[in-house]
Amino acid sequence: MRLINLMFIAILLLLQQQLWFAQGGLRDSWRLQRAVEAQQAENQQLLDRNRSLRAQVQDLKSGSEAVEELARSELGLLGPDESFYQIVELSRGSR
Repeated sequence: MRLINLMFIAILLLLQQQLWFAQGGLRDSWRLQRAVEAQQAENQQLLDRNRSLRAQVQDLKSGSEAVEELARSELGLLGPDESFYQIVELSRGSR
């Protein structure tokens, strides 16, 4: 009877070892779950960025105000009746 119990314990330990450490076991499952969570977080960031870009494209397509604002900020556009003044402050050492 004692030999049978030892055999069952040995089989149980062998099965537990495969469950925890073998390829496709719990350790691999946890690693894959962390990878899926990281990918989902990255996907959400990309979806948010895409929504923002879609809104910007829609603004640019729908009216000239967005195009003008972008041209002013990115290209330094001035209107026909506007003047540009640049104020340069001298540093203390150059006086």
